[in-house]
Amino acid sequence: MPFEYTSEEIDELVINHRLALEPSADRWYSIPATDLLDKDKTLDYLNKVANIFEATSNAANASLFAKRYSFLIIASSLYAMSRYDKSLDYSIENCHIESIHQGQAWLPKVRLTEWQATRPGEGGRNEWRDQVIRNVFADNLSKAWRALSKSASVSISVLWENTAIYVYWLYENKFAEGADADLRARIQADYDYLRTAAPAHLFGETRNPLAKFDSPKVATKASNQPIRIRKTCCFYYQASDEPNDYCPTCPKIKHERVSIG
Repeated sequence: MPFEYTSEEIDELVINHRLALEPSADRWYSIPATDLLDKDKTLDYLNKVANIFEATSNAANASLFAKRYSFLIIASSLYAMSRYDKSLDYSIENCHIESIHQGQAWLPKVRLTEWQATRPGEGGRNEWRDQVIRNVFADNLSKAWRALSKSASVSISVLWENTAIYVYWLYENKFAEGADADLRARIQADYDYLRTAAPAHLFGETRNPLAKFDSPKVATKASNQPIRIRKTCCFYYQASDEPNDYCPTCPKIKHERVSIG
């Protein structure tokens, strides 16, 4: 356990934000994240997770896996950055996917090989924050998505939008829970920076993907709450037993907008 983190902070990351301290007993679905960079290993792994998702195409299985992978990478890393002003190494070379089943749900976690923590220096939080963002996105997710896109013939835009929707959801619904006013302000500042101002190179891309997929929420008949309508389809409907079972935000739905108030 890195000494820079308290036991309470580690517990929070492990219990609620998909961080694993030990290898899972399930080695069938547990792999070093670098396996995603090898086409043969990736296709072998997608064949395995196809038993979980039961989608009708390799692209769909890849997209549904990417949802799990993006969440396990960003949940603990960005929470620690915004809540604790602390970071760990989330480069793809330092990460392992650890398979965890909770009932019928497959909710994998990330385990790190090295646990060296960093904190911002005096007056240097913005520069430190850039390093954390680059480590999470350019040094991990961008590499994984480029490789997965080629291996499974799935659009990289789908993979990045899968990532973006979880960043939005975590910052808008989870990260500020129980925070005081000052901490809420820092969390909001980080979120605003991630989706509006963070330069593209921190994501390993030519355009900030969190800004690319951000859009105003709108009220539609497909949802009880205002939603961001996706620009790409994640192929969830291919894994459903019900015909035309699309996510409420899916662009395949003919969204009929309604007025509020």
